[in-house]
Amino acid sequence: MLSKDKILIGRRELAVLPDFGLEQVKVKVDTGAYTSSIHVSSCHEEAGQLKVVFLDDKHAAYTAQEMNFTKYRTKKVKSSTGQVQERYFVFGTICIAGLCFKTEFSLTVRKGMRYPILLGRKVLNNRFVVDTSKKYIHEPLTLQA
Repeated sequence: MLSKDKILIGRRELAVLPDFGLEQVKVKVDTGAYTSSIHVSSCHEEAGQLKVVFLDDKHAAYTAQEMNFTKYRTKKVKSSTGQVQERYFVFGTICIAGLCFKTEFSLTVRKGMRYPILLGRKVLNNRFVVDTSKKYIHEPLTLQA
């Protein structure tokens, strides 16, 4: 039985990330991951700021816009291949299945991956129930002008 306060989503959905200027980004739900991650084509520290370019030119939502963050952190994360990596983390809003909320993303190079965003359990818990037999159940929101 589906809890009244949880939203049913499929194993793949489309999301909007207004703080990052991204819309209609393909998201893969990954119940095996704790944190969520997003693909970056460029990420470096400069003068106390983290300068980031999200996605790359292989993704329809790519804008090539460089975003600057003054609030960020680093943490060691074990990748899906078992390698320990030092990653940057930033907070941003994600809108999925009609629900918008702030969450933390690890920044990583997912070059060649079909889905530039992985949603982990930290995001899923107490918000969503995943039906792995379904994909793209919800229409994504769009960025407001």
